Amino acid sequence: MVNKKIKELAAAYKSEFIANRRHLHANPELSFQEFKTSAFVEGQLRSLGISQIEKKAGTGLLAIIQGRNPSQKVIALRGDMDALPIVEQNNVSYKSTHTGVMHACGHDVHTASLLGAAKILNEIKDQFEGTIKLIFQPGEELIPGGASLMIKDKVLENPRPSGIIGQHVMPLIPVGKVGFRKGMYMASADELYITVKGKGGHGAMPESLVDPVLIASHMIVALQQVVSRNASPKIPSVLSFGRVEALGATNIIPNEVKIQGTFRTLNEEWRSKAHHHMVSIAKGIVEGMGGELDFEVRRGYPFLKNAEALTSRAQEAAVQYLGKENVIDLDVWMAAEDFSYYTQEIDGCFYRLGTRNEAKGIVSGVHTPTFDIDEDAMEIGAGLMAWIAVNELGS
Repeated sequence: MVNKKIKELAAAYKSEFIANRRHLHANPELSFQEFKTSAFVEGQLRSLGISQIEKKAGTGLLAIIQGRNPSQKVIALRGDMDALPIVEQNNVSYKSTHTGVMHACGHDVHTASLLGAAKILNEIKDQFEGTIKLIFQPGEELIPGGASLMIKDKVLENPRPSGIIGQHVMPLIPVGKVGFRKGMYMASADELYITVKGKGGHGAMPESLVDPVLIASHMIVALQQVVSRNASPKIPSVLSFGRVEALGATNIIPNEVKIQGTFRTLNEEWRSKAHHHMVSIAKGIVEGMGGELDFEVRRGYPFLKNAEALTSRAQEAAVQYLGKENVIDLDVWMAAEDFSYYTQEIDGCFYRLGTRNEAKGIVSGVHTPTFDIDEDAMEIGAGLMAWIAVNELGS
């Protein structure tokens, strides 16, 4: 039985999966700078005897494993490779050796898991029919997103997969468990860059100034009505401002205020309307109070939608592999992922790999300097992805 064989191989190679993850964790590279990471991945693939490898989108890689009757069906598996600009605070042997760069989002896990799945799948390729495309993607953390560039570089063509599978670490889920959600799952993500311009001067002479701090304050409050009074309550939406920069002093009003924020939602039609509402409201407030406005909406990743049928099959495969008690249903998640670009092109399933272990103190969230995983997750990360792929080829 293929399921049993994959489990045996995942257990046998667990230490190798962990070693690969630790190497990647200790040697992180930022988005679109994954040159050594890409070389390492390619070297690992070639050591397995996988020779069909192409460079894509600069530092990305596409590898192909063919089973019996390669044209029968094609499925794609994706892992991302880039790290974040964070100073790691973990005291572990595999701590980042690149100061200010850290695998704080688990992409080392994703890449090592996909390498592990490749090892397993290549070893059992005479036991399944069809073709598996392995997509090692750069730049998930940075607009325009490596996924969009990989698609432009035709990773979904020649041959075209019937679907694509991706997994992502989840520190809220205990190790040993995985999570799935059919349909709408993750939000689109747009970056907002705003400058409110006025006329600065002495804080004791407000009558002679156009105070951009006051104007910006009114504008930020007014913009909250974009969600509360313009969006349907049925459409999840978030508008948040995380940076407000007014470089004055106790008695100095600056000439301008710079603001940065994010807008997220799960509806593309409303997304475009919201952009118009934001600019219109901000312009009315700022100009009405005598200021000038620059408002840039930097369009980011689209929303992520998991295909119903594909995700149902993948979830059932996970139940077969891990047991029903270890497969949970997920809620909507307002974070964003550029895997969404793939789901706009073909059927996709993006699921979550549990990495939490409170007994070991492994509880930190992603994008934090203390993020880490229970490495028992590596056996599941590689094995389950391999099994879902084989199961999907046979469906």
